[in-house]
Amino acid sequence: MLYKQPEYRVMGDRSLLVELGNEIHVNVHERVRRLFLAVRQASLKTILDAIPGYCSLLLVFDPLTTPSDQIRKTIDDLFFELDEFELPEPAHIEIPVVYGGEYGPDLAWVASYHKTTPQNVIRRHTQTGYRVYMIGFTPGFPYMGELPENLETPRKKTPRTAVPRGSVGLAQNQTGIYPARSPGGWQIIGRTPLKLFDPSKNPPSLLEMGDRVRFFKISEEEMNHWQR
Repeated sequence: MLYKQPEYRVMGDRSLLVELGNEIHVNVHERVRRLFLAVRQASLKTILDAIPGYCSLLLVFDPLTTPSDQIRKTIDDLFFELDEFELPEPAHIEIPVVYGGEYGPDLAWVASYHKTTPQNVIRRHTQTGYRVYMIGFTPGFPYMGELPENLETPRKKTPRTAVPRGSVGLAQNQTGIYPARSPGGWQIIGRTPLKLFDPSKNPPSLLEMGDRVRFFKISEEEMNHWQR
């Protein structure tokens, strides 16, 4: 549900969570995106940082110079002007993936869970376009949705202690990519040779909130070519 006005939660002495809805939904996402871009473009000195989530925007401020009531008033003023704020066209990005085998150790399990074949899992995953809802967990990790209903998959009961960089996974109705080697509990069905996060670039993340993503299948030989 999309809220008619922002709801606020105090997050410590220097952060305020602005909630704009209570579910993962395109309309809620676009409202979060509008508010995030409005805050950035306004260059507000009272707000030190803004971190978007699925349904909310976390605002960081200096409590010694700015009371939280002032932050609320600023956001309320921006909120009621959001419909006039024009969103930029999203970037459309295609991600190559080697599915299965050592690159996708959970592909067979996912196929068994859905009572289908690995080939059908790959087809469902590549035929769907995804929206980047947020970046989080580790730098550059994109949370993308939504998966088609016939591909919604539970997380692993026991997370792995190390998931290789570039691993493409499924969790509930989301798909995502691990930008770096890290622990993780998503079902890994493939791996991309693309680098998702590079601190030497600006922006450092390949994907950003609002981008549109499609995956396409490549062979292991093509994977080696991409890496070279």
